[in-house]
Amino acid sequence: MNKQHEELCPSPEWAAYLQSEVLPAVADGRDLGATLLEVGPGPGASTDWLRHRVERLVAVEIESEAAARLAERFANTNVEIVCADATALPFAADSFDSAGSFTMLHHLPTAALQNRLLAEVLRVLRPGGVLIGSDSLPSVELHHFHEDDVYNPIEPGTLLTRLQTLGYEEITLSVGYAMTFVAHKPAQVG
Repeated sequence: MNKQHEELCPSPEWAAYLQSEVLPAVADGRDLGATLLEVGPGPGASTDWLRHRVERLVAVEIESEAAARLAERFANTNVEIVCADATALPFAADSFDSAGSFTMLHHLPTAALQNRLLAEVLRVLRPGGVLIGSDSLPSVELHHFHEDDVYNPIEPGTLLTRLQTLGYEEITLSVGYAMTFVAHKPAQVG
């Protein structure tokens, strides 16, 4: 993570933005069920908001130091932190009612890895489960912001096709200041 991320992501301003603009747009009025999987929680701003909307939240963070900070922060709550790679989730199929990914997909260096993460989320969602998420839109400013860091933005028009190809249905994509998306695992397979 570069210096800009180290300053922005744990900031109260970033948490306020996520919790007032992004998360309500994809989660309010939506049944997230009892168990939610969050991939790539970073400093936990979305985790802190989401944990009040489910009985159990499992957050998967690949960076061991970040996972340790999250585990300390959310000790004795309904949040479990797992240090793992979200492109190879250590959970059985059909384990979660819902999943979330917030402003992290662009940190995966290839479209293949982004697709692998989305496929893994689909695998561990229960039939009818929902994926909610957001990501940044491609821009010159963000390219500069991500200097010395991985920056592989997703074009919104391609995300719809990618989610459909992976097997998601009932997909909603919104594009404004950022991109938000909601996609469901089919309730019935085949």
